[in-house]
Parts: sequence; structure tokens; C-alpha cells
Amino acid sequence: MNQAVRLDGSMRGDGVRPDAPRRSLGGACLAHALHDGYTDLLYVLLPVWQAEFGLGYAGLAVLRSLYYATMGGLQMPADRLAARWPIRASLAVSTVVAAAGFCVMALSGSLAGLCAGLVLAGIGASIQHPRASLLVAQAYGGAARGPLGIYNFAGDLGKALFPVTVALLLGVLAWRPVAGLMAGVGLAVALALALVLPRGSLAAPPTRAGRIGGEGRGFALLMTVGALDTATRMGTLLFLPFLLEAKGGTGTTTGLALALVFSGGAFGKAVCGWLGARLGVVPCVVATETATAAGIAALLVLPLGPTLVLLPVLGLVLNGTSSVLYGTVPDLAPRGDVGRAFAQFYTAVIGSGGLAPIAYGALGDRAGTGIGLLAAAATALAIVPLVLRLRRPLAACNPG
Repeated sequence: MNQAVRLDGSMRGDGVRPDAPRRSLGGACLAHALHDGYTDLLYVLLPVWQAEFGLGYAGLAVLRSLYYATMGGLQMPADRLAARWPIRASLAVSTVVAAAGFCVMALSGSLAGLCAGLVLAGIGASIQHPRASLLVAQAYGGAARGPLGIYNFAGDLGKALFPVTVALLLGVLAWRPVAGLMAGVGLAVALALALVLPRGSLAAPPTRAGRIGGEGRGFALLMTVGALDTATRMGTLLFLPFLLEAKGGTGTTTGLALALVFSGGAFGKAVCGWLGARLGVVPCVVATETATAAGIAALLVLPLGPTLVLLPVLGLVLNGTSSVLYGTVPDLAPRGDVGRAFAQFYTAVIGSGGLAPIAYGALGDRAGTGIGLLAAAATALAIVPLVLRLRRPLAACNPG
């Protein structure tokens, strides 16, 4: 029996439960919170791995990128493979694979085992973003903008919760038992997804017809801006734990700091999305990137206490830009193919997040943490002239 939900959000009357859209959104949010939490708790473990394995900044960036680049590079092929499965199965199985990666890390006794676990976890994480986004879009159809915002916010909740939880656990446990506990959480979430998500397969992804202004350079330029914005964020977060340690912070301080950044970022996604709709994409991005550069520079001169006070504000602008850019993808989608455009955009920004920290890390090894953070600030400023060039493509998509 076909139990799909129509794209306009109505039921077909073929036995689908009336709470299917809500269950779809709840399951997507749960998956997003877990997978984004997995991604960002790794920052808390970087100093621990540095001490145990004697790694430099570039080595730590490579470790981070084993997970992040695997997740980003497999977005499109993993999504095509998972499209053959029911969405319920693909999200549950991918979560099991990600949890298995943390289990391998917990059981590893070497750097090679840690690397293998990071790659396996990255493989599992590669399916979540495109499949869960599509699940929400198809469950709510034309009314999906609000639910997609809730879905994005759930990811930030995971980013805020998991790092501080891991930091607190590291105060009483070694990192391998902590990784094992995270694997157990993942398996529990996979079971919950299998129980919560509605059964049935998905229909074809929705397209947005009539928007042809994204043909050619407009969408490519948007992806470039998104990649540089992500590079700025990843570079800042790479050096932040070590900057805090230099100011006298502890591992618990680092967990608290990341929670402050990501909490501010969650609020920033809502605020910047609102501002982008009212002020326009270009003015909003110019403002957030300029404020990001200024905030990063301020981190270098402030003592620990004021630094912690600044972090939620920095998180607001550091993460808020992505909300504006994400919402612009449908406007610039080539040939109106929104589903494919999102997959390409995710690949660009996640790939940047995996590769950019290696360059920042190499620079940090040579010149120090301060220069690395200044390079991240310079990247934010480099976005300004690029986003100004988006005015014409956006005007062509939204005449009048």
C-alpha cells in the first residue's frame, strides 16, 4: 500500500495516519540533532587527541576532516543510493553506521583505529542532511518553510548539547568510554527513528518551476559564498579551544564556550533568516560577515571572561549567515530543480568544512593560533565583494 503524503501536505486517504507529517518532522529533527551533535563534539576531543597522539594543528585538522570530508564528499552518491530505500530505513541505518564509527573509536587502541572510526562515522552521517530535508519538504509541501526552519534549529540544539555533555563526561571518564557512550546514544536514536518515522517510500523530490535566474554563475556564486562562510566557521572553531586554553580555560570551559557559540548560532539562524527576508539577502550577509570578522579579531585581545560573554554574539553572526544562504538556494536553483540544488549546495559547504581546516591548521602550525584566527576573519571579509555580485541574479529571480 502506498502511504506517501501528497506534496501539498494532504493525505491520500489510503490509510496514512493523520500525524504522519508531525512524525516525519520529529524524526528528522531527532536525526539532525544527533548527527550535528556527533559532528561538533569532535572539537572537544581535539585537545585530548593532541595530547595522546602528539599531533600538531595540521594533524588535528586531518583527523577532523576524515569525518567531515567523508560526510561531505559522499552527500550526492549516498543520497542517490539511499533514494532506493524507504526514508525510515535510510535514516535509521545511516544512524547505526555513524554510531558504529564511534564504537570503533571507543575500542581502538591506536591512531589508525581512531581514523577508521572517524571515516565510518562520516559515511553514516552523509545520508542524513539530504534525506531528512527531503522528508520534511515532502511531508509539508508548500508549507515546508517553517518546518524546515524547525529542522535546522534542531541541528543547532544537538551542536549545543553534545559538546558540553562530552566535556563534562571527560571530567570523570577517559575519552574512549565517552565515545562508547555516544555510540550507545546513536543506537538508541536509530531505534527511535524506526519507531517514530512513518512507513512508506517517498515520491519524487519537489521542484520549483519558473525560477530560471539561477542558471549559470548565480548559483555557482552562491555555492562559493556558502563554502567560504563555512570555511570561516570551521577555521574559527578549530582554533577556539586552544585560544581558550591559552587564556587559562579548561576542558570544561571549552565545552561551555562551544555551547555558547552554538546556542547563539541557533538564535542567529532564526534572527538572520528574519532579517534576510526583510532587509534582503545581500545587506544581511554583508552585515553578518563584517560582524564575524570584527568578533574574531576581538577574541584575540579580550581576557577569558569577556571572551565567554562575546561568544554567543559571535555565534549569532558566525552561524546566522548560513540560514540566509540556505533559504536562497530555491531562488537560484538551476532549471528550478530545488532537490538537486540542495544536494550540490550541501556538498560544497560540507566539503569546504572538511578541507579548509587543513589549510588553517597548517598556517597555525607555522604562525600560531592568532594568525590562524586572523586568516579566518580575512575569509569572512572576502565574502563581502562576492555577495555584492549576487544582486543581479537575485533581482532576475525576484523581479519587482
